[in-house]
Amino acid sequence: MLPYDSLEGAELALGWNLTVAERLWFSYSAHKSDYILYTHNCLFVFLVFSLVPLPWALVELYWFDAVDRFKLQPRVKRSFPELFKCYKDVLHQFIFVVAPLIAVSFPVLEWVGIRTSLPLPTKWEVISQLIVYFLVEDYTNYWIHRFLHSEWGYEKIHYMHHEYNAPIGFAAPYAHWAEILILGIPTFLGPAMVPCHMTTLWLWSSLRQVEAIETHSGYNFPWSPTKLIPYYGGPEYHDFHHFVGRQCQSNFASIFTYCDYLYGTDKGYRRHKQAVKKA
Repeated sequence: MLPYDSLEGAELALGWNLTVAERLWFSYSAHKSDYILYTHNCLFVFLVFSLVPLPWALVELYWFDAVDRFKLQPRVKRSFPELFKCYKDVLHQFIFVVAPLIAVSFPVLEWVGIRTSLPLPTKWEVISQLIVYFLVEDYTNYWIHRFLHSEWGYEKIHYMHHEYNAPIGFAAPYAHWAEILILGIPTFLGPAMVPCHMTTLWLWSSLRQVEAIETHSGYNFPWSPTKLIPYYGGPEYHDFHHFVGRQCQSNFASIFTYCDYLYGTDKGYRRHKQAVKKA
């Protein structure tokens, strides 16, 4: 909740005229508690998960033949009941695992210093923080993912995520409840190390979910803007990991490819690419 009674009071206290964005933020957040603002993450995660995979689902259902050359595993075609079942299964996990986790984690957010106050962060502040968050998440996720492919980790936890050996967008967060809790650590670690504004946290949560959905989409569209990102893995890179399945010891990275390259866990993928190129 902002410590100002009015826009004029906020401008007087801060010593400058508020921007349009800051005025909108004041109007929306002035009388809402920080806890209520934080729980907006539930809404954003739900909307992103429900809406972002829809274009790939429609392609799968209605335009499969037209985009067959872009599908990474063209022999696998999902029906509407299969897609809807996946959505329902993940929604169940969202209601009983993700939403409660968001609801009870607010004290930690307060402790690390996530703020809701004015001024809003600058464009460069947001960009630099997001870069840090993606790098921290990717590196931490890499090692957790490698652990989950140990015999114990796979049999007890990670097997569930690999039920979709030809991944789809709706299956990006499809996982054992324990995996959802464990992988929440890399997502939160960046903001804990470099505290941000609440709006940046909302943006980070949404972008991370969008990235995971695209990576699991099962389609490698050449016009995707993510292809411009250096060392970005993308759908083709992660699809290989799902295709190999349980025995896969390659492509553990969630976003970028540098960890797999540095630690030698992309050799299987590179051999596969060379074989495909020769064929």
